[in-house]
Amino acid sequence: MPLKALRQELLATILGSDEAVDLLLTSLLARGHTLVTGPPGIGKTTLAQTLATLLSGSYRRIQFTPDLLPSDILGYQLYRPQNGDFEFIAGPVFANFVLADEINRASPRTQSSLLEAMNERQVTIDGSTRELPDPFLVIATQNDTSSTGTFPLPEPQLDRFLLSIPMGLPDDQTQLEILRYHASGNSAQKSKPIISLEQLTQLQSRSTAISVSDTLQRYLLALCQAVRSMIGQDHAVSTRATLALQKAAQASALLDDQEAIHPDHVQKIFPHVLRHRLLTEDTPDPDHLLRAALEQTPVP
Repeated sequence: MPLKALRQELLATILGSDEAVDLLLTSLLARGHTLVTGPPGIGKTTLAQTLATLLSGSYRRIQFTPDLLPSDILGYQLYRPQNGDFEFIAGPVFANFVLADEINRASPRTQSSLLEAMNERQVTIDGSTRELPDPFLVIATQNDTSSTGTFPLPEPQLDRFLLSIPMGLPDDQTQLEILRYHASGNSAQKSKPIISLEQLTQLQSRSTAISVSDTLQRYLLALCQAVRSMIGQDHAVSTRATLALQKAAQASALLDDQEAIHPDHVQKIFPHVLRHRLLTEDTPDPDHLLRAALEQTPVP
């Protein structure tokens, strides 16, 4: 099965990142964008780049810096004096897979240039709207917010990521295996595509078709409402977040080779769908709040 082969190749390349790999594949199957968080140097960019090399289709990497402009991402109109016309120069966002590396090092103005692309999968420049390739996936890496030279991501930007993947320093044994892996020269070998765009589209359609019972939908709503009640704000968890939870649960079930979602699929991805949406001054410790919501909400 191509999906299993893709997972095995990612696990073989990104050692000690089993949860991160499964979450990234969940986001891919659900046609959602992913935010990978953690300190520098732990494999966030490598994880995204490896996935892109294993998928056929176009791939572009954007290094976010404080001086990056929206036109550097989206593109611009270039005047051609020889014929008196404007020519559109497409930016790197016009690709199937876009790596927004260190996204929080750019200004909020530049970050927000991705809002339309991530939500509507289109770009509007000078009144002209252009469709982005299908499939279209943004994988953004974010250094810890305490790092020097970072800007907080606007709430609308955070809400457009299907889920977030926290990555940290692996244990000593895994670090030893990483040293041996790189010493052997295997890290220099380039991976070849395992899944075509047509196969990926078919898998994404299968994910959408995964059955969700009325009981499980009520469970989804109850979890989201529990978070809203704990924070004391009805808008703390958006409708987009509730829909994202359902889509991610369907993709998680497909990754487990199941025909319907079960409570454990919801529980597995629930913190990753909501964590980044709650990173505000009102919820300094979202993980504690999300654990409490899972514990207090009756499981069907």
